[in-house]
Amino acid sequence: MDLATPRPPRLRNWRPRLLLITRAAREHAHGRAIAERARTLGIPVTELTGNQLRLSAPDDDRRAYAEAKATLAVVTAPPSRLRFQPIAPSADFRVDLAEGCPAHCAYCYLAGSLRGPPITRVYANLDEITAALPAFLGQGRITSRSAARAHEGTTFEASCYTDPLALEPLTGSLAALIRHFGQWEADVQLRFTSKFADVSSLIDLPHAGRTRMRASVNPPAYHRFEAGTDPVAARLAALRAMAQAGYKVGLTIAPIIAAPGWREAYRDLIIAAADQIRDIPGLDLTAELITHRFTPGSREVLASWYPGSDLEMDPARRAEKRTKFAGTKFVYPPELMKELKAFFHEELAARLPEARILYWT
Repeated sequence: MDLATPRPPRLRNWRPRLLLITRAAREHAHGRAIAERARTLGIPVTELTGNQLRLSAPDDDRRAYAEAKATLAVVTAPPSRLRFQPIAPSADFRVDLAEGCPAHCAYCYLAGSLRGPPITRVYANLDEITAALPAFLGQGRITSRSAARAHEGTTFEASCYTDPLALEPLTGSLAALIRHFGQWEADVQLRFTSKFADVSSLIDLPHAGRTRMRASVNPPAYHRFEAGTDPVAARLAALRAMAQAGYKVGLTIAPIIAAPGWREAYRDLIIAAADQIRDIPGLDLTAELITHRFTPGSREVLASWYPGSDLEMDPARRAEKRTKFAGTKFVYPPELMKELKAFFHEELAARLPEARILYWT
């Protein structure tokens, strides 16, 4: 298939094999609506008598992983999730609609950072989440107090611990948040990024230009590292559709993988993106560039989840870097990072000069 002019794609709509809903989640109309939507689709729903999630834990780690990834839990966001945390360098604050993701990415940055089995948890108390937003107006340090990005206002990132678009057919949470920001007469912006492409329920929403949708993309040759996601051509087509609907849009090129042939692969990706969106009037386009990295903990978890993956995660080939929490992560060596950064800045300037690069990391 020609990446630049894709045929109408078949999009993935994730359907869990089981939905669990806690007692507290059933007290919220949004939680009850998610459970009812699942029942309508024929997904078994288990109403828990309490608020603890428990799955049988097979002795086989692979089976335990598969069962957890096939389960959706409707829970309530704890009070800590209503005290929105900074999320540099993306946005002022993260606003979580869920925790966990149905995709099977071999580089998943959530590996090792989420508690317990990788059950995807969606939050029923959306009303409490939106009610907490105004207290954070103007309080951030990434955009609301930045000379370079102040025009974005106070920014809220919805993709920190999940891919909200992947869950949207079941939850409707992202659409509800987009409507909320569209009606919120304030200097704010909602942001989300996705490796999925079904934006049909978002196109006609009254977003008032206060939401930026970004497509998270990698070359098609690397799709084997992103199992369970939509093809990159479909993601770029979705980006085009959102831009035509007046949304601010962006490219999240992540994670940048310096595998053999990376120059040609990423050049073709940028050309394909340019072919999709460069002709849209009034295009407001950003680019975020994130290189592949891992921690000792995430490497161990990912090796257990995807034992057959050929994704390079060799600490001996990386540079060791300390995190702000005194942990360790492994990134590409300085010379390679310098080469990668120069390449992406040059290619985007030449082929997508409309793209405003927000950060490199």
